[in-house]
Amino acid sequence: MEPTDRAGRSWLWLILLIPYVALLWLPFYNDMHPTLAGFPFFYWYQFLWVPLTSLLIYIVYRGIR
Repeated sequence: MEPTDRAGRSWLWLILLIPYVALLWLPFYNDMHPTLAGFPFFYWYQFLWVPLTSLLIYIVYRGIR
């Protein structure tokens, strides 16, 4: 891989900031409603980010590699 290719793909690392910001902004998801299968929004929103973050990490890995 040439250095120019590596520099051109460095923006992919910024994708990893999405879950960080989404979970850092607590007032957005600090609520009971809507519930999903009896779980308050506060919990299922965080659980939803586990597979989403894994998917984003995979996308960055494939893009950098």
